[in-house]
Amino acid sequence: MSNIYKTKLEEEKKLLEDELASIGQVDKTGDWKATPEDETNIQEVQDEADMAERSEDFEERSSKLDPLEDRLNDVKKALEKIENNNYGDCEICKEKIEEDRLEVNPAAKTCKGCMEKII
Repeated sequence: MSNIYKTKLEEEKKLLEDELASIGQVDKTGDWKATPEDETNIQEVQDEADMAERSEDFEERSSKLDPLEDRLNDVKKALEKIENNNYGDCEICKEKIEEDRLEVNPAAKTCKGCMEKII
């Protein structure tokens, strides 16, 4: 059964990495950092309106980056659990995570009961 989830997680990982690459790049520490939309034209910025627009775009890209990186880390952790044969175990109570929950979110960390406790 974990092969189905492994495939889903690998597909999601690829999509997340592609999305992250479209708005940022990995730095030396392995973290994703936003990059300006068109880094090659930084020297060509002519006026304050252009600079403000670039700044706004950069802020927007930065705000999208963190949730994507968090999700990517969750997906990677789930893939590691598959490799370590402990996939599907709730991180809080250690019981099995319900199949219908894993169907919706293959990177789920908790069972339904524990999820409701932390929300």
